[in-house]
Amino acid sequence: MGGLKATINNPKVSEEAKESARERLNEMAESGLGRKEATPDLNDNHVVGGYKATLHNDRVSDEAKAYAREMIDAAGVSEDSTSRSHTLEGDEHENHVLGGYKGTLKNPNVSESAKEHAREVLDEHDAL
Repeated sequence: MGGLKATINNPKVSEEAKESARERLNEMAESGLGRKEATPDLNDNHVVGGYKATLHNDRVSDEAKAYAREMIDAAGVSEDSTSRSHTLEGDEHENHVLGGYKGTLKNPNVSESAKEHAREVLDEHDAL
């Protein structure tokens, strides 16, 4: 499905190819194939985040930015808002960082010096 969507948004693709891609996407949506992609849940933070990124990408056409604004509005989110799940605060952020250090200790591809550093950080935070 991603390839079809890319075809539709690619300025170097002919209108005929774009129309063919739209028809194929519609057929897939009607048959239930790729239903989640064909009808994205606009309350999904990742979807809205993607539309917000589109607004700030200099390589994106004005038409694509206008569509992204429509989708953000349809989701009932302001362009400059951030969701709680994407703005980790305090303990939650620290827990993620410490979890990364714990993962370092178990990763066989990590050097001994990196594992030693991870142990030191975890020990400083009483997380061993």
